[in-house]
Amino acid sequence: MTTVHVPAAHAARADLSVWPASTTDPAHGDLSVGGVPLTRLADRFGTPVYVLDEAEVRERCRTYRHAFPDAEIHYAAKAFLCRAMAHWMDEEGLGLDVCSAGELELAVTTGFPPERIVLHGNAKSPRDLDAALRLGVGRIVIDSPSEIARLAAAVGPDGHQKVMVRVIPGIGAGGHEKIRTGTDDQKFGLSISDGYAQHAIARILDQPQLRLTGLHCHLGSQITSVKPYLVAVRRMVGLMMRLHEQHGLVLPELDLGGGHGIAYRPGEQALDLTALARRVRAELSDACATAGLPVPRLIIEPGRAIAGPAGIALYRVLAVKHTGDKVFVAVDGGMSDNPRPALYGVRYAPLLAGRHSTAPPARVTVVGRHCEAGDVLAADVELPGDVHPGDLLAVPVAGAYHLSMASTYNLVGRPPVAAVRDGHARLLVRRESLEDIRGRDVGL
Repeated sequence: MTTVHVPAAHAARADLSVWPASTTDPAHGDLSVGGVPLTRLADRFGTPVYVLDEAEVRERCRTYRHAFPDAEIHYAAKAFLCRAMAHWMDEEGLGLDVCSAGELELAVTTGFPPERIVLHGNAKSPRDLDAALRLGVGRIVIDSPSEIARLAAAVGPDGHQKVMVRVIPGIGAGGHEKIRTGTDDQKFGLSISDGYAQHAIARILDQPQLRLTGLHCHLGSQITSVKPYLVAVRRMVGLMMRLHEQHGLVLPELDLGGGHGIAYRPGEQALDLTALARRVRAELSDACATAGLPVPRLIIEPGRAIAGPAGIALYRVLAVKHTGDKVFVAVDGGMSDNPRPALYGVRYAPLLAGRHSTAPPARVTVVGRHCEAGDVLAADVELPGDVHPGDLLAVPVAGAYHLSMASTYNLVGRPPVAAVRDGHARLLVRRESLEDIRGRDVGL
């Protein structure tokens, strides 16, 4: 992926290794991304605000296409989706992985080709399936036996729909137990070990309206080791071999999902994409040769690894409070715009933006404005000891699973999203207003 090279004169102030490559840190401390000072963005759009570096997003798409030149790369839209993001993915030649009719319709009405979209979901609603068939989605990933008959009936006797089957390979991987999805004890997919996957596939083959194109698996999120993916390849090819023996079936596609880990703080490990591509290709080739099968077309579904490092969250400090031996720095956002620290214990590395401080660093906890003790954005981090109300804090690696998981808790509207590129900024998603919230409240 992209790497930030920090000039020696600036390295003493901040380690920018997890920031977008366009980040600069002038001597006066006014951090810039995409050629636009963060202070200017905060003044123009208000805070909290998300800043998305368009060039970083596009470069990460190209990095994936270069690493996997023979594979299909589908961006996992659940990480973050807006019309501009769908447009960028289309221009960069990626497909989309969506989980709902909402994500699907936003993408298609933006002009994204529906045949390059895959619909996921462990519990697809009738509306989800109707939208997928009406809009001509490329593939639907079957996640439970009950979907087979429902989907076949919805397609109708004269229709056809490409499908895949999500398989549980029995592999535990991921940065937190709540985001590990490759084991038998969670809600996604059909297990190989108990035979449910094989039974579902046999049922699909009895439905002439459904064309099975391949198998799908997703091991989890924030995976930083290549090894789990290699084990998954072996197990998935082993299942493909058994299907060939039982049904004469040769599946042309294998989807290994995503979950590629990124660094949220300097020094943290990220998945080595070059090593992943090289070793997965070799493992897939060897496994298929052993099984006597042709090598299927590989599908990869990165989300966080494309959007996450391209995003910055900006907050204003509202209060600084000393309580015992702790210092709390309270900002104008919190768990409503970023629930991930509360959900998964994610840790960030915020920086002071807009001024250069010569004060020695102090250990502080950055907290949000919401009425919850767990509303913590960054625990036990270093900020200048003179941080005070009115200061601007910038949180890197904020492009994935922030706005997409945001809420209106305490009736605080969700923040806007601005894109930066080549010294220019533009609004992609406007701030949610009290009028928006009040407009949905129709009863009295």
